[in-house]
Amino acid sequence: QVQLVESGGGLVQPGGSLRLSCAASGFTLDYYAIGWFRQAPGKEREGVSCIGSNIYYKDSAQGRFTISRDNAKNTVYLQANSLKPEDTGVYYCAARQSSWCTPQLAQWQYTYWGQGTQVTVSS
Repeated sequence: QVQLVESGGGLVQPGGSLRLSCAASGFTLDYYAIGWFRQAPGKEREGVSCIGSNIYYKDSAQGRFTISRDNAKNTVYLQANSLKPEDTGVYYCAARQSSWCTPQLAQWQYTYWGQGTQVTVSS
């Protein structure tokens, strides 16, 4: 059974950092691209970053977020630094049945989704 479980969210002050984790089970990461997405209150879900055979960041994450993968743990991480209030939202990871990340980070390309973890950036 394919499963993705996010963790690591929480409340952080502006300028702070969080490391989000996405633990995969039921498949190995070698042949999949893993994307991070987020949904702010009242807004549509949007892509943040992706890791596979390549790595891609949306402009909102470029320079502040770092995506990485530990194949031994079958886990993908998103290190989020210099957090801003506009980074607040539910963060989801998703798996694409291709190892290639596309710049669009289109949600329809991703087959499996986690349940999300809440990130709140507030003073």
